[in-house]
Amino acid sequence: MTDWITSIEGTEAGHRAALALALMAAFLHAVFGALQKGRHDPWLTRGAIDACYCLIAAPFALFVVPWPEDGMWIIFFGAFVIHLAYKTLQAMAYTRGAYTVVYPVVRGTGPLFTVIGAYLIFNESFNAVQWLGVATLMAGIFGLALYNLAYLETERDTLRAALGLAVLTGLFVALYTTYDAYGIRATPDPFTFLAWFFMIDGLVFPFVALHRWRAMADPPAVGPLMARGLVGGIVALFSFGAIMLATRLDKVGEAAVLRETSTVFAALIGWLVLKETVGPRRIALMALIAAGAVIVEMGG
Repeated sequence: MTDWITSIEGTEAGHRAALALALMAAFLHAVFGALQKGRHDPWLTRGAIDACYCLIAAPFALFVVPWPEDGMWIIFFGAFVIHLAYKTLQAMAYTRGAYTVVYPVVRGTGPLFTVIGAYLIFNESFNAVQWLGVATLMAGIFGLALYNLAYLETERDTLRAALGLAVLTGLFVALYTTYDAYGIRATPDPFTFLAWFFMIDGLVFPFVALHRWRAMADPPAVGPLMARGLVGGIVALFSFGAIMLATRLDKVGEAAVLRETSTVFAALIGWLVLKETVGPRRIALMALIAAGAVIVEMGG
């Protein structure tokens, strides 16, 4: 698998593979967000998810993939810090706002910063049509934010804080997307980066969740929580792994923007699974975000 991935980097076959991986990541990331926001406290769910994917990745990191080169340890440390900040901000946002409010703003804000970061770090550039796609995407994001501010009746007291945290989380989405793209390109074997990343990334939040669980007056049962964590851990491995591989195979900016079609999946999940009120206007604005991502891809 490693040899095949290396052989198609920067080719048309690599572009098609990156497209498929980014779309897969979009759907799976919407599922992942719903799992974290759903039945349990977002902090507990995130801790259970991290514990599961850490345990799944550990044997692969320690016994299957080649060990990282000496220069990779500082890269892993940077990824650990960035993702820890991202997960903390996302949990804070989910405790203050509905999934269909927070998720589109987080996922839609990230691509703009990612495109800028990809230009500065990887010398990638967008043409006029692609920038039109980015503008379309951003119009959907801010239109959605304004709509939520104007018409959402529940969570009014925490909505502004939720939206602010969502934008800040989006900044960290861009930061980790760009940084992870750098990291996965820095090692000859991409699966070395993936296995060690997931093992290291899952070390902290299980303890945060355990502390929060112990402090609760009526903590949830461990069994259902860990079952959700196992499903979320598997989803995370494929979702985050897919987008990381996509950024190695093709342009970072395009992969990051295309992943934000996840907002459409998020709208459907929020409505069908979480029973949140979405409404035609918010669905249309989420679709506008996805349309911007499609324009970016077609323009390229």
